[in-house]
Amino acid sequence: MADVQIYVTDWCPYCVRAKGLLQRKGVAYTEHNVEHDPEKRAWLVEATGGRRTVPQIFIDGTSIGGSDDLHALDRSGELDRLLARSPSP
Repeated sequence: MADVQIYVTDWCPYCVRAKGLLQRKGVAYTEHNVEHDPEKRAWLVEATGGRRTVPQIFIDGTSIGGSDDLHALDRSGELDRLLARSPSP
């Protein structure tokens, strides 16, 4: 199974929606709350090419975007393919 990292803030409905999809699919993920961590938030903006919204989701170290992007990947069937990959060494 792929390594999934999700960056969230408190009280974010899109974060809840993204985590719900991952949970329904039985995907284990690591959650990082950037609400009160300016350094981690600054890193996240840089790592995503300037995106300031949450959630931001990474699969095997690659940014796939936010909740809408995650759901679009699921609808297209691409999410299952990404999740099946083994993490890169």
